[in-house]
Amino acid sequence: MSVTGQSSPDNALGALPTALSIAERGSTPRLIADALRAAIVDGTLAPGAPLRQDAIARHFSVSAIPVREALRQLESEGWARVEMNKGATVAPMSADEAREVYEIRAALESLAVGLAIPAHTPASLRRAEALCAAAAAETEPSLYAVRNEAFHMSLYEPAGRPQLFAMIAMLHERGERYLRFKFGLPSYKGQSDREHAALLNAVRRREVARAQSLVSKHLLETGELLHRVLSEDANVHVP
Repeated sequence: MSVTGQSSPDNALGALPTALSIAERGSTPRLIADALRAAIVDGTLAPGAPLRQDAIARHFSVSAIPVREALRQLESEGWARVEMNKGATVAPMSADEAREVYEIRAALESLAVGLAIPAHTPASLRRAEALCAAAAAETEPSLYAVRNEAFHMSLYEPAGRPQLFAMIAMLHERGERYLRFKFGLPSYKGQSDREHAALLNAVRRREVARAQSLVSKHLLETGELLHRVLSEDANVHVP
């Protein structure tokens, strides 16, 4: 399976918010970075696509300075590459990064679910059940990514560990385009849905060790799958 862009980078900017919409909401560099990051995640800006400062500045009706700051932020986060005399491009998808993101998630989310299980209530379990069903029923990749994250986080929220949640949420964002890539491998969605159901059942039964084992296995196997497919596909231009 390969990852390809569907339109030129300059045309892709038309899908981003405009200067008027961001001017009302706060820091211009941050909001430009947010808009570009979202376009990278959803594939509007494909791996390897140039991020031209002049085109971005024209689109948002701003000077080059906030665009430069936004691109520096994206580079520091791993979303963009900036090379001397070549400018910025969208970072490719990386088999190694995909695996590492899921390895770290496995460690953190195993901890989180273990802390959360004793604090779950009938209401929190009903919410998790509803979110699990919504993810299983979802067929649109961007909405599936949202529902998948919501389900996972619903399992951990009763733990009341805000710093842990922030780290997990950051990794969900970092891995979202890999999750969308996995969604393009249809035979694996059914397996993920079954694993979600088994994990939810372990949480419901307050089986801490089993829930931790299931969430770790679920995430590690996803990372290995992505690593294998991305490594094997010579057409994937790897972030």
